[in-house]
Amino acid sequence: MLAHLTPAMREHILPGLMAGDITTCFGMSEPDCGSDAMMMKTRAEPDGDGWRLSGSKIWTTNSPYADYCIVFAVTDPDAATKRRGGISAFLVPTDSAGFEVQRVIRMWGHGGGNEAVLAFDNVRIEPQQLVGELHRGFATAMLGVNLGRVYNSARAVALGRWAIGEAPEYVKIRKTFGKPLAEHQAVTFPLAEAAMQVHAAHLMSRNVCELLDGGHPARKELSMTKTYAIAAGQFALDRAMQAHGAIGFTNEMHFAQNFLRMRMLNVADGTHEILRRTIVKEMLDGDIDL
Repeated sequence: MLAHLTPAMREHILPGLMAGDITTCFGMSEPDCGSDAMMMKTRAEPDGDGWRLSGSKIWTTNSPYADYCIVFAVTDPDAATKRRGGISAFLVPTDSAGFEVQRVIRMWGHGGGNEAVLAFDNVRIEPQQLVGELHRGFATAMLGVNLGRVYNSARAVALGRWAIGEAPEYVKIRKTFGKPLAEHQAVTFPLAEAAMQVHAAHLMSRNVCELLDGGHPARKELSMTKTYAIAAGQFALDRAMQAHGAIGFTNEMHFAQNFLRMRMLNVADGTHEILRRTIVKEMLDGDIDL
């Protein structure tokens, strides 16, 4: 998305971003619209040569700490209602007058939080803060969502590999009924199945990255990969926990913590239901290459 910044904003923030001195966040989801982002209510009304931004966002990762937020807002209500564009993206400093981190959302198991509810009250937006084309911000948003689907697939593969890697040593030394667990097919066959799934997810992830690097939208493949990789990683964690028995639920093993993290990835950057909807739509539109 940052490739679509205006030259002025690119010069202003990219050095700090690349150095790690400043960070951004992605403001798209709203309290009354999650997967159906086109129903957003945040508005950017024309104001001289710029705009005035009003509305709210939720589940905005890193927003309690970010220096800038890429905010998506309706700029052409008629077009947005007809789902023909009408949404624009703006790079907004989080210290702007009228920009408020209203509430930090404390996720399960954490005293603080990385997500927040944001409120915008008549925030002034200058022309150079527009990201991409006016009224075509949804296409810009999908660039960020697509990247999220790639790295969440990578996280799933990595956690799945780690979980499978933890199991072999334990099942070789733990004995039941006079035999190591490694000699019980009921324990080892599920681990083999998990290994196959994670390996397939890894190959799917590499393939979709090659498609994206080649300039292809890969909408179907992105949806397939993220859906499959999360399921594979979750299965691998579940089987590794099962192979360890009760010790698999202890803090020392970290399985339970990562199982919860994997479960959250079922929702991040597109639920499995939304992704399946995308796969079918692309197929019905003629993309049946497999």
